[in-house]
Amino acid sequence: MSDMVGSVLRVGARNARFQQWQALLSNRAKRQRAGEFLVHGVRPISLAISHGWPVRTLLYDDDRVTQSSWAAELLDRVDADRIAVRAELLAELGDKAEGAPELIAVVGMPPDDPARIPVGPDLLVVVFDRPGSPGNIGSLIRSADAFGASAVVITGHAADPYDPKSVRASTGSLFALPVVRLPSHRPVLDWAEAVRGDGVPLRLVGADERGQTPIAELDLTGPTALVIGNETVGLSGAWREACDALMRIPMSGAASSLNAAAAGSVALYEAARQRSAG
Repeated sequence: MSDMVGSVLRVGARNARFQQWQALLSNRAKRQRAGEFLVHGVRPISLAISHGWPVRTLLYDDDRVTQSSWAAELLDRVDADRIAVRAELLAELGDKAEGAPELIAVVGMPPDDPARIPVGPDLLVVVFDRPGSPGNIGSLIRSADAFGASAVVITGHAADPYDPKSVRASTGSLFALPVVRLPSHRPVLDWAEAVRGDGVPLRLVGADERGQTPIAELDLTGPTALVIGNETVGLSGAWREACDALMRIPMSGAASSLNAAAAGSVALYEAARQRSAG
């Protein structure tokens, strides 16, 4: 059931409104149609708000007697619908076995437009081609944020960066830098050509276990797009052909390759190390 008490809307049953929120957790197509997704946790919600993401609705625990100062301040300050939800229902939406989160935010998605990528002499973009794991996407977004990347681009038939596993793995970094989804490598190459046309000497550097050049021997101090391939098959032939250089990460031990998100993190670290040293 849903009802209004005073000026507060309350949801106390698995009604149509609750099912819409639940679909945002499990159904990518419905997330995309609605243009919104669920976020919980103090850091992710705080970062979404501080970076100007559109918070459409705040769901809060109807059974909680007192709220933390953080939750009370957001409920008072943020321009969003406020809905009190029964604790057991909020726990389902929060996907937390230990109980209901204090707040869940329904957040709007930004456009998938390469124009959101800030272009300049320090440009550092990570391109993740056809990732199959939302957790890997979130982990790579977190690393991109940590090592000062300008943006993350997800290409091809890929997992969803707005999947709850990706949002959770990013620990809020999803909101700190542009994440853009593009249907194939071609729009990325068009964007790269436009960037070069504006006088920015962007290089495309692919990570490939068969690459000829060890990563430390490549100059990553200039404008760079690091291209990371699919977790199982690596870089596509189209990306190998498009890249200006193919790098490899030297390894010892029995492992033949790194997890894609780990390889991307190593490449980001090396780029950050070179730029800091420079």
